[in-house]
Amino acid sequence: MQALTVSHLSPDLSGVALLDLPMPQRKAGQVLVRVHATSLNFPDLLMTRGEYQFKPEPPFVLGLELAGEVVEADAGSPLPVGTRVMGGSKGGCMAQYAALDPSALRPIPEGIDYPTAAALGAAYGTAYTALVEIGGLKVGDWVLVHGATGGVGLAAADLAKALGAKVIATTGSPAKLEALKAACNPDAAILAEGRFREAVAEITGGRLCDLVYDPVGGDIFDESTRCVAFGGKLLVIGFAGGRIADVSTNIPLIKGFSIVGVRAGEYARRFPERGKAVREAMLALAASGKLHPHIDRMLPLERWREAFDAMAARRIVGKVVLLP
Repeated sequence: MQALTVSHLSPDLSGVALLDLPMPQRKAGQVLVRVHATSLNFPDLLMTRGEYQFKPEPPFVLGLELAGEVVEADAGSPLPVGTRVMGGSKGGCMAQYAALDPSALRPIPEGIDYPTAAALGAAYGTAYTALVEIGGLKVGDWVLVHGATGGVGLAAADLAKALGAKVIATTGSPAKLEALKAACNPDAAILAEGRFREAVAEITGGRLCDLVYDPVGGDIFDESTRCVAFGGKLLVIGFAGGRIADVSTNIPLIKGFSIVGVRAGEYARRFPERGKAVREAMLALAASGKLHPHIDRMLPLERWREAFDAMAARRIVGKVVLLP
């Protein structure tokens, strides 16, 4: 089979190549999935450089999530041959086949195609864990979503709207403002640059935001501490901007808000029942047509470099799906 493989870590993707590898041998209890679609996530790019918190030793196959069809399974498997499935693991999904435990997969609801299913998992799982499980999102809450043209940010904006919140979506690119509005229909879309607190205060009538969803960090985080309402939460999702910010503890003390780190995958591993509930709730929303994953482009797996370059250059609005 073909698989996108990291042979050595590099800052310029020179260690990445599409290679012919032996088919994966599934262990007892596992299922073999023929991959129809796999989506690109920012951690995939970081892993090629050794900059993600999970650091597998090369060589390894990239890819955190997939959608496909079970082609081998044990007798009595909860996912028999022919089941359309979505899910993933810490790697191995950017390939034509993957061997996975059934617990890492779930059936794709009727009416959802493979590319959409591949775009749903990690981004919407992170968004649901952050906004609902940890953030306690309520109907009518104001939610400030940073990096809203990226997969994780756009999923959060889409989900918050679906759950009845009022959303201010941000981007660092003036050229992406109109695309952002079209992609998730926020209540407001603004540029996240300089002192954007004043814009947030004007939009919310001085209330500021109950939840701030920040996958960017750096200067965005610094200014976001001024945008949280009393009793609100600033949800730390990641550091796509590069700089890991510091905060003076007098700021959350005086303003009465919480800063909470979100690791959706670890949350699901530590609290498996809650992780299952997150997946079920997310899929129910998707099956009912309330979620709208935005796919920027679909490319064959052999055009992986085009996809990675577009992500590195911030040219993407939503998700990129690769088709093995």
